[in-house]
Amino acid sequence: MLHNKLRGQVYPVASNMEYMTWDDELERSAHAWAQQCIWDHGPSTLIRSIGQNLAVHWGRYRSPAFHVQSWYDEVKDYTYPYPHECNPWCPDKCTGSMCTHYTQIVWATTNKIGCAVNVCKQMNVWGEIWENAVYLVCNYSPKGNWIGEAPYRTGRPCSECPPSYGGGCQNNLCYKDYRYEDPVISEADETNEVEISQATDQKPMWFYPPESKPDKPSKPKKTIPDTYMTQVITCETKMRDKCRGSTCNRKSKPSNAFMVSKVTTQTVDCYTTVAELCQFKKPATHCPRIYCPAHCKDEPSYWAPVFGTNVYADSSSICKSAVHAGVIPDERGGFVDVMPVEKKKSYVGSLKNGVQSESLKNPSDGNAFRIFAVKQ
Repeated sequence: MLHNKLRGQVYPVASNMEYMTWDDELERSAHAWAQQCIWDHGPSTLIRSIGQNLAVHWGRYRSPAFHVQSWYDEVKDYTYPYPHECNPWCPDKCTGSMCTHYTQIVWATTNKIGCAVNVCKQMNVWGEIWENAVYLVCNYSPKGNWIGEAPYRTGRPCSECPPSYGGGCQNNLCYKDYRYEDPVISEADETNEVEISQATDQKPMWFYPPESKPDKPSKPKKTIPDTYMTQVITCETKMRDKCRGSTCNRKSKPSNAFMVSKVTTQTVDCYTTVAELCQFKKPATHCPRIYCPAHCKDEPSYWAPVFGTNVYADSSSICKSAVHAGVIPDERGGFVDVMPVEKKKSYVGSLKNGVQSESLKNPSDGNAFRIFAVKQ
């Protein structure tokens, strides 16, 4: 989750920053408010007990991650109030028009989030009517932005975590491995007005020793070859015989050959799209070789969408699309090649490798891309 990545990299370093988890009830309340298409915080019955960040745009596609990053970027106008400046209340040290989006994201005790996106046919934004406005609502609990308080304490990461975390720490965040937690809801130190979701009963899993059966001759399984953005050539190969299209970019060299050109590489996160990295331009666009991190599969589609199958809309997450296409394993990540192409009239969704891609018809803007495995 992008929120946790940003919370783990605050400066000065936080000593009590808690890991943030997704909350279905907060998501439902965010969805209900987004449906109202009102450019203001609300509803009034709930806003006193939760935190809330809002964003809206129209026109070219902007992912929720784009807006979350813009909220965090308010840090450029914010100066952290150190303890000696808080006597007893901390001063508001924001030099820009607004810093509260940033401070809510990095409020240490806020450990639950739920967001929703809605397309409003008409929305009044600062006195102007926006057509097809894309409205993002994120709700937080426990709420932050308390007047006179710093968003977090400074010090060695995880050195002042609440006792309920049991000393767990992950990426500079107070962390509890919920996979090993008993299904009992523990009491929280802070009041949370949002209803806590009930733990579901888990069915026991039984393991049985395999039955001994005589071996039967079996046919070897057919393996589906990976698609690579390369060509294997010999020393006698002529350029005009083999070089057609973007596969001319990279070649697998035979023994005792030399490197023709060095491929540039770039490390990205689970949210990066081809539209942000290298948009399609005629006659062709050459992108750097991309290194994807592990575990992009589980990122919510709000932050890392995937549109299409085999050919993807360029508003799709590159790395999550790579997992969907099967060119990298989710548990390890790895290098991929992308080839920007012209947009399609429609993209068909499918469930592959644990990733559900979405369908998209007649996109108004943006192009497409294909993705390839990298032969190591």
